[in-house]
Amino acid sequence: MHAMQYEITLPADYDMEIIRKRVATRGHLLDDFPGLGLKAYLLREREDGSPVNAYAPFYLWVTPEGMNSFLWGPGFQGIVNDFGRPVVRHWVGLAYEEGPASTAAPRTATRRRLPMPGDVAPAEAVTEALALHAREAKAEGVVASALAVDPRHWELLRFTLWAGSGTDVPAEAGERFQVLRLSAPERANLGATPCR
Repeated sequence: MHAMQYEITLPADYDMEIIRKRVATRGHLLDDFPGLGLKAYLLREREDGSPVNAYAPFYLWVTPEGMNSFLWGPGFQGIVNDFGRPVVRHWVGLAYEEGPASTAAPRTATRRRLPMPGDVAPAEAVTEALALHAREAKAEGVVASALAVDPRHWELLRFTLWAGSGTDVPAEAGERFQVLRLSAPERANLGATPCR
């Protein structure tokens, strides 16, 4: 599994309905994309308390071939044409769990990036993070949750989809995003292969 996200920061006075319309008219194009576990179409708005307006899609890829096909294909080129080429963050997947609300449509997503302590062995930090992830994925309202690592920056990433609105999500869960849509053609395969 591979996690991927790009975040396009938009002007404070940007009409966010343009992004909603974009997702409503184009989002279905990835509903059967090979190798895609899921794509959460995410949005942050200043009027909801975010420091910025942003469009920030988040992907979980079952195969690197699917991710490569997207990045070098017309889907990502559409983003480049409309907004310029964003930095694409990438993490190696460690774990994926379906939560107690797995059948619900997600309304909120959270992203928590945590540096791995330099004085702790990487294997030990990952083992602790996996145990915590397994517990957190069972929290009420969790649709699904993923844990990943960026070994270049030694950063852990916890990404969680929630059934409730932002106010229903625990404050410690991390940065909040609205989920406009979810494409999940191979979601069932995300937890199929142990990542460790």
